[in-house]
Amino acid sequence: MSAHAQSSTPPLAHKVLVIGHRGASALRPEHTLASYAKAIEDGADFIEPDLVSTKDGALVARHENEIGGTTDVASHPEFAARRATKTIDGVSVTGWFTEDFTLDELKTLRARERLPEIRKENARYDGQFQLVTFDEIIDFVAAESAARGRVVGIIPEIKHSTYFIGLGLPMEDKVLATIDAHTYTRTAPVEIQSFEVGNLRYLRGKLGKSHPNVTLLQLIEAPASHPADEPGLTYATMMSPAGLKTVATYADAIGPATRSIIPLNADGSLGKPTALVRDAHAAGLLVHPYTFRPENHFLAKDFRSTAGDAARNDAGSIAEIRAYLAAGIDAFFTDDPALGRKALDR
Repeated sequence: MSAHAQSSTPPLAHKVLVIGHRGASALRPEHTLASYAKAIEDGADFIEPDLVSTKDGALVARHENEIGGTTDVASHPEFAARRATKTIDGVSVTGWFTEDFTLDELKTLRARERLPEIRKENARYDGQFQLVTFDEIIDFVAAESAARGRVVGIIPEIKHSTYFIGLGLPMEDKVLATIDAHTYTRTAPVEIQSFEVGNLRYLRGKLGKSHPNVTLLQLIEAPASHPADEPGLTYATMMSPAGLKTVATYADAIGPATRSIIPLNADGSLGKPTALVRDAHAAGLLVHPYTFRPENHFLAKDFRSTAGDAARNDAGSIAEIRAYLAAGIDAFFTDDPALGRKALDR
């Protein structure tokens, strides 16, 4: 068990960390080296690769294993027959899936902007960047760290763990083996995250005391939903004081949605903080909410400008982040790390 999990008192005051959500995904197509580079340039303390598996067991960075919306796979006639409908964690999804491609095949694809209607500037980078592996990301971050003279952490998320285990493509041991295979990640901060529970418990057992630089983050979705591997356990239960104490037996931090910390009022404006941060700290857990985004579309009503739904609103995003900082969060995911730094650097 980690030091955080052993503690029954709130963590001491410390530096709040900025996490580049899929890199700097408000400014570059997500999960590309360009996005990670921009995040590091703009001051991110951590960059986040979401990890899925290829057919031949390689770990690649994509937000989902369905890649129709984030790559140019639809324009490759040689892959047209691989379009399929699958059930992923209880949800029917149609498209192209990483587990149906070898790494070499995925390397022939190029990344595309996931939200082109909101992030039109990002769409101009469509077709420029390859899909990248976890190994390549670690090498890249190590090089950036050496060039800039500062350590940059990596916070990988294992996506759809139970689903991939069912395909015979488990990722947990591969993630640990990849971390162990690189000098950089044997000492730099690494935080492994998941919306599921079983894989984090498994990783806690595997990590023991041999990886003091590796911590675990329990991600939390909407209160009424549940982890894919524990249908009888709601996230609401996990966020209760008793539930948080249970999470603290295997994880170091929780990653709730921002609105679980400060919900919206009926009119869409920002309400009052819940007890979640206080309760998590009392259980010895840090709190790393997701995700702050700079466009009006994603902001609480009282932080929006009149420039239109898709317009960037730097001042509004900074103000919203500061409201959450006042609630006592310990780190936060943002699509625009430069704004996260400005929110912190008053």
